[in-house]
Amino acid sequence: MQLDILNIEGKKTGRFIELPEEIFGVEPNNHVIYLAVKQYLAAQRQGTHKVKTRAEVKGASRKLHKQKGTGGARKGNIRNPLYKGGGTIFGPKPHGWGIKLNRKVKDLAKISALSVKAKENSIIIVEDLALQAPKTKQFVGILKNLNINVDGKKTMFITPEYNDSVYLSLRNIPTVDGAMLSDINTYDIMNSNYLVFTESAAKIFTEEPAEA
Repeated sequence: MQLDILNIEGKKTGRFIELPEEIFGVEPNNHVIYLAVKQYLAAQRQGTHKVKTRAEVKGASRKLHKQKGTGGARKGNIRNPLYKGGGTIFGPKPHGWGIKLNRKVKDLAKISALSVKAKENSIIIVEDLALQAPKTKQFVGILKNLNINVDGKKTMFITPEYNDSVYLSLRNIPTVDGAMLSDINTYDIMNSNYLVFTESAAKIFTEEPAEA
């Protein structure tokens, strides 16, 4: 998959990057994408919900009246779940919502998500930014030059490493998120309308793996 590298004015620089087909050109596996997104969202749940059982609510433990001879129903203590202020039966308890996925499944999900965005022509390569200081207005202008509507479209801006000026420039734009290439996940990819890679970040896909 060949993509032109654009400058900050949205014009072609005459350079291009050949993205590997084994990452950006596979047949997407929708089920593993679903599993990876489900795992990510499940991990966001705190799982701190808690109610008190009859052993934990406040109240005396004495039996309200004798078992027989009153003409009324049998009663235990005031903490009985049937009474107002009593304990809760089978209520929620703190627990984790995490889902385990094998590394190969997570890798396949990420590759499938990148291939989906490639088929949608939603991947843009821009030359490395050299912002002297954080400027949100300037960053919005760059995105508009790339034909990205920051008012209605979600954008993921991806760099090879943390760039203070870039991240301080985009953090006040509600529809734009920034991430290092090593930190992006399937949810981030699928939750974005556009993936904007800097030239240095995109070149990592074309580098030969180092020998052990």
